[in-house]
Amino acid sequence: MAPQREWFEKDYYSVLGVSSTATPKEITRAYRKLARELHPDANPGDAAAEERFKEVSAAYDVVGDETKRAEYDEVRRMGPMPGAGFGGPGGFGGPGGATFDFEGADLGDLLGGLFGGGGRRGHRNRSRGPQRGADLESEYHASFRDAFAGFETSLHLTSDAACSTCRGSGSKPGTAPVPCGQCGGRGVLDDNQGMFSFSSPCPSCAGAGQVITDPCSDCRGTGVTKRNREVKVRIPAGVADGQRIRLKGRGAAGRNGGPAGDLYVIVHVAPDAVFGRDGRNLTLSVPISFTEAALGTDLTVPTLDGKAVTLRIPAGTPSGKVFRVKGRGVASAKSTGDLLVTVQVSVPAKLTDEQREALESLATTLPSAPREHLGVA
Repeated sequence: MAPQREWFEKDYYSVLGVSSTATPKEITRAYRKLARELHPDANPGDAAAEERFKEVSAAYDVVGDETKRAEYDEVRRMGPMPGAGFGGPGGFGGPGGATFDFEGADLGDLLGGLFGGGGRRGHRNRSRGPQRGADLESEYHASFRDAFAGFETSLHLTSDAACSTCRGSGSKPGTAPVPCGQCGGRGVLDDNQGMFSFSSPCPSCAGAGQVITDPCSDCRGTGVTKRNREVKVRIPAGVADGQRIRLKGRGAAGRNGGPAGDLYVIVHVAPDAVFGRDGRNLTLSVPISFTEAALGTDLTVPTLDGKAVTLRIPAGTPSGKVFRVKGRGVASAKSTGDLLVTVQVSVPAKLTDEQREALESLATTLPSAPREHLGVA
């Protein structure tokens, strides 16, 4: 953001009632307190409170933002802005110093060099210099079990890539870029103005520091062509549905010697017919019969690593009881989850006459229905 004229004239820290060394939390706390007190809804018809609310909001917009605050602090260290310009007591140039007309000036152009900007015109010139390639996104659909184990695959993309003819140099094979004669290969030109020294991208090489005298015919000097390519990617074990995997430098190729962007692979994991997932834990629902729940049993259940485990189900186990099998969940670099087995008592939908007689006989020996605490018949 370009510095504003008001930055020279207003002490935003005083507006918020904090010191210039206040922490971000202290600044936010002070702003929220003042905003509650001065909000127009809390002071209907109070013009003074409304104006103060606007000042507080404007102050927090600057010093409450890390980047704007750094620029604001730099501007404040330069001293107050005099009415006509840099000169005069307390101005940048001091008595007899150089003057500058702020009314017609763009402070972004004036102070851009202080913050690595170089002004708006310089930004446009730099855009023709070395540029980082674009970040790309690709999607991959994996099975539940492949995502659990991890795997390696290949993605087929169509994107900008380094020109195979000139190997990304932009110059015709057998030739090479030459240092720019105007800037001596530095890519910038200096403009000394008294106590200030401004740098701007060289207009001859657009900030690249070198000039292509004989461009490659295939990429026309950009060093980049659009082509199909194959990218190998390792999907880590335990990848979650929707997780983004970053492949540094595997995105679109940079231009004019700039670095390549990154490739982000979004993994979609299909559900499994048997297992579910809860964070690092695997989940499994296993039906058991009424007699198994009442009498107890040894229950053998599958795991995703292919090794079945046996659980001891004690007598009187209720439906919905969860048993934990340590270390048989999703593995990560730091820890491994568990397998959570939920037993569900299966009730037969149909009974034979013999089964019905047996259950009715059993019912006569069991305690009364366990609902007496409800207080209804």
